[in-house]
Amino acid sequence: MNQHSTPPDEATARSLQDTLRTRVVLDETGPAPGTGHVTGVDVAYDDERDIVVAAAVVLDAATLTVVEEATATGRVTFPYVPGLLAFREIPTVLAALERLTADPGLVVCDGYGLAHPRRFGLASHLGVLTGLPTLGVAKNPLTFHHEPPGPARGDFSPLFDADDGTEVGRALRTQPGVKPVFVSVGHRISLDNACAHTLRLAASYRQPETTRHADSLCRRALSEATGV
Repeated sequence: MNQHSTPPDEATARSLQDTLRTRVVLDETGPAPGTGHVTGVDVAYDDERDIVVAAAVVLDAATLTVVEEATATGRVTFPYVPGLLAFREIPTVLAALERLTADPGLVVCDGYGLAHPRRFGLASHLGVLTGLPTLGVAKNPLTFHHEPPGPARGDFSPLFDADDGTEVGRALRTQPGVKPVFVSVGHRISLDNACAHTLRLAASYRQPETTRHADSLCRRALSEATGV
């Protein structure tokens, strides 16, 4: 099947995920923090109406000012299956990205990359399909083990796969005394650089500015789409 189309069932989705996972590029450093553009993507759902809205917000990486915004609205066409959530979101996220006229540069997802039960979260999936460098910044670590990072901004601890002990990301403290975020590589970026970008983007708040802008925009767009 086409790698951009929605799988008809869970078994097909897992098979496609296994194929796409082999295309993740892990030996590139990625763009330097503060250069070019950085784009946040996020989604919001109305489960009663089976509506999903995606937002893409391009920021100038040096100033963190908004360069361009785009949204897309679609129907939820894949069921909720743990480990396969990207298939619910990818079509609408791609549609939002395609509406941008600016170069997205580095894409930051509100979710996971390698720190995913099948090592292929939304950030990795999106990176492989678009060819863009991507990273994931999540609010929670799923099932992965980690020690609490130190209390200072920039402190981190490795995020380990409980089955084989592989480091799949980092718990990163973006603000003193605030819960960490969970950073993982998506595609075409190193973990060190992903953390450096996250810290630069989270200069004032726990979450990166990319996520904050994209979350706000997709919620507004969902309200407009549903009239709620």
